[in-house]
Amino acid sequence: MRFKNQCFMGLLAIFVCPSMMMAAELKVMSAGAVEPGVEIALHQFEKSSGHRVQLQFGTGPQLKERLASGQAFDVLIAPNALIDEQLTQGVLKAGENIYVGKVGAGVAVRKGATIPAIRTVEELKKTLLSADTVVYNKASTGIYLDKLFAKIGISEALQAKTSRYDNGESVLMHVIKGRGNEIGFGAITEIKLFESKGLQYVGPLPSDVQNYTSYSAGVMTSSANAEMARAFLKNITNARSSGNFQQVGIE
Repeated sequence: MRFKNQCFMGLLAIFVCPSMMMAAELKVMSAGAVEPGVEIALHQFEKSSGHRVQLQFGTGPQLKERLASGQAFDVLIAPNALIDEQLTQGVLKAGENIYVGKVGAGVAVRKGATIPAIRTVEELKKTLLSADTVVYNKASTGIYLDKLFAKIGISEALQAKTSRYDNGESVLMHVIKGRGNEIGFGAITEIKLFESKGLQYVGPLPSDVQNYTSYSAGVMTSSANAEMARAFLKNITNARSSGNFQQVGIE
């Protein structure tokens, strides 16, 4: 019986090991705002290919810093401006980048808090002026909000009660753990990810001041897994065209 078991295991190894040896790991660096969509594409890719994906998220500035430090990745998913910059510098393969989608900015409060009025710019302005704390990041969303608050004339009034963080996750966790009348801002996709943790999505910025950040993806010139990277990008395109991205807040 032991001999038969050993023979069986040996035969199994002959058939299983080659496929296991063929499996590789794809390294992907992505902006955090498109995380829900990237995760969908990732699971589809791993299931269909048998390969694994090592995924790192970050804000635009963090991605740029990692690229400057020479960290090795196969795929970059980032705001269009950073993708264009890396294409110009030859860091990404020309002609192989794809459009991922765009993400708008939204407003959040902790679960159970009073839902503020934000449908119009005037309502948003009043809500912010009456808030105890206004929380947003130092990345693309935060840069836009600084300009918006200056434009509607409330920058000075908000200065003493504003809290800023390097990334969206820290912003949203601040709101979740807060106790007062706190208003948080972030990418709609990120806010939706935190709803199960005690966050409440109020809604998008008013349409006439909404700000969208568009994202694209490309294959790193230095990638040793370029063919695999292209297959991963195809999964992103398929997930987008099937409507899965729209369901998680990526337009």
